[in-house]
Amino acid sequence: MFKKELENLKIATLNPMQLATIEAGKKATDIVLLSPTGSGKTVAFLLPLLSSFQKDKAGVQALIIVPSRELGLQIEQVFKAMSTGFKVNCCYGGHSTRTEKNNLEHPPALLIGTPGRLAFHIRNNSFDANTVTTLVLDEFDKALEFGFKDDMSFIIYQLKKLNKRILTSATNLVEIPEFTGVANPVKLNYLNNSPTQPEGLKLKIVKATGKDKLDALFGLICKLGNKKATLVFCNHRDAVERISELLKDKGLSHGIFHGKMEQEDRERALIKLRNGTNNILITTDLASRGLDIPEIENVIHYQLPHTEDVFVHRNGRTARMNAKGTSYLLLSEGEYIPTFIKEKPMDETLPEKNTIPENTPWCTLYIAAGKKDKINKMDIVGMLLQKGKLNKDELGLIEVLDFTSYAAVSRKRIDSVLSLVKNEKIKNKKVKMGVSK
Repeated sequence: MFKKELENLKIATLNPMQLATIEAGKKATDIVLLSPTGSGKTVAFLLPLLSSFQKDKAGVQALIIVPSRELGLQIEQVFKAMSTGFKVNCCYGGHSTRTEKNNLEHPPALLIGTPGRLAFHIRNNSFDANTVTTLVLDEFDKALEFGFKDDMSFIIYQLKKLNKRILTSATNLVEIPEFTGVANPVKLNYLNNSPTQPEGLKLKIVKATGKDKLDALFGLICKLGNKKATLVFCNHRDAVERISELLKDKGLSHGIFHGKMEQEDRERALIKLRNGTNNILITTDLASRGLDIPEIENVIHYQLPHTEDVFVHRNGRTARMNAKGTSYLLLSEGEYIPTFIKEKPMDETLPEKNTIPENTPWCTLYIAAGKKDKINKMDIVGMLLQKGKLNKDELGLIEVLDFTSYAAVSRKRIDSVLSLVKNEKIKNKKVKMGVSK
């Protein structure tokens, strides 16, 4: 069962949590799945959904509510990669409501969305809520934390034909609110049996001189270099912007990520991290969960986490799937290691003189056309290899969105490529291209 889908996802075997969720999905009407970040919850709940879908049934069959647009897009990508033959759409704030309404005129079997946007579409009758029989509340604790209770309550009240609910969380829920409709669920708890920190994680501290940690952070970034991906976590977006200004002044390529950014800017920051253009991302805790960020080598806690849960989720971005990683705590004078950290960290010494790391070998090419223009990855590959005269090893990851596309191109070749393709067409259409901001 699911052999084709797992092959498409390049998954050889399912883990115990995923197998237990699939088994529970055969019998239980309500499931509560508690499992750590990065453990494979998305695949765990998508497979039972898939087995319940009916090819000849019209309308939305399953609804997934997510706390962030990035998590929604990630789930959509996973489902598309499974190549099931069923349609999927994702709705979220910052995305064109007109585009979403057009997509919903031919309803997908699976609809994913943030609470506010899904509530908007239900109020505007963009799709028939009465065809939905399965509901997934993914990262439910985070959705409550973000203040989405009213929207979620409204949505669930409109789903009159529900017969199955799956609620997931990476933290242990004290109680499940009544508005979810979850009653007497099968509870699958994989939190207690898992270590609070990844096995391959080292914990280190960096002591700053004085109250300001900025110089210490810059010294640590210089020491770590720019060859491996690093996340710098802050508690507030003001700190994110302040660090970014310093790195800009030093000429060091990096990305930023926080909740007040426009959706397009947030997507671009993650794309540049994934394709290797930027190996440093300065972020709030918004990036600690539910994002498709692979192979993070270092996590830096520029501002200390307030709770153990936050600390665990931040560190969960590294040392995944048996890989190794390092978590750095930056302490100013008068700051102490939080009491919930039981392990004694090692001291990390900084060099007396900083050497600014070279920027990465990749640069991101922006293309003002995407899926809605009938453009795919192979169209872009063909243009850049043939017309742009790139060698295969000079072209990296390509991501095609609805109306835009991004391609990683050798930093050394980006200027010559732009010169060669500036008047070229894709699918007989002249397309604006340039270095992504």
